[in-house]
Amino acid sequence: MQRVFSGIQPSGIPTIGNYIGALKQFVDLQEDYETFYCVVNQHAITVKQDSDELRENTRSLAALYLALGIDPQKSTIFVQSHVPAHAQAGWIVECLSPLGDMERMTQYKDKAQKQDSVYLGLLAYPALMVADIILYNAEKVPVGEDQKQHLELTQRFVDRFNHRFGEKDTPILTRPVPLIPKSGGRVMSLVDPTKKMSKSDSNPKGFISLLDDPKAITKKIKSAVTDSSGEIAYDPENKPGVSNLLSIYSAFSGREIDDLVKDYAGKGYGDFKKDIAECLVSVLEPMQKRHAELMAGDELDDILAEGAKHANEIAGETLAKIERAIGFR
Repeated sequence: MQRVFSGIQPSGIPTIGNYIGALKQFVDLQEDYETFYCVVNQHAITVKQDSDELRENTRSLAALYLALGIDPQKSTIFVQSHVPAHAQAGWIVECLSPLGDMERMTQYKDKAQKQDSVYLGLLAYPALMVADIILYNAEKVPVGEDQKQHLELTQRFVDRFNHRFGEKDTPILTRPVPLIPKSGGRVMSLVDPTKKMSKSDSNPKGFISLLDDPKAITKKIKSAVTDSSGEIAYDPENKPGVSNLLSIYSAFSGREIDDLVKDYAGKGYGDFKKDIAECLVSVLEPMQKRHAELMAGDELDDILAEGAKHANEIAGETLAKIERAIGFR
């Protein structure tokens, strides 16, 4: 089986946008690939973090992985900082990467503009992301459009490293390719459907977190921006609010958008929104109960310990190959 690697920062509770764009795919991919799913807490500290919140968010995100259906019997689930090879390989990637590659990263530019002072880690973290991927010889990496630049950086690094240190037809590192969701990869804000849904939105009505209670979910869906026409149709350019709700409904119900449009022909937004809210609650409420169970017991920590053990074995082997190639061993 080909390998897949992906990770999410524990920087708050993921939204339904994160679920549709990434986490739902994580669950599906474990049926066809050997999957490694990481909580990338070392990436999180490129901006200021409260230590207690970081610990709590790290466990909470890992619990969400499991509660959403990622099976520890099929996937390796672990925390990045529990595998020292990530930081070790990250330093090697930094030393072999041109400064210009880091400075051109769009996310660095965006985040740097929002900071009073910029720390080195914010500039260098794409090198750590490269290390994350290459350590597991991942052939496929599920990414959204906003992460394609990071994967292209990984591909360039792998090509340079294999050309410099590898032998002909025997590459040392595996070159990954992106896995981009066919649909649903970009969920928009409920209050401004021209902007991507974000858990950092200053207006909490703009997003639904995976741990929002049923009452909050229903209230946010009912207040979601639509338009004055009253027609339920998929037209992202002219009806962005309604189209966004149709995309969300389709992702959570498993039904095609065209079928949903037919079902609601001649009906108003009230019934439409009511049904969407009920669909979301039916999916999220059982997950939330499982999440609470995992957070309260020892099962989560046992799974993460076992995942770290397996991840250390795989990552350690790759790190050893890298270190031999550059002359450390």
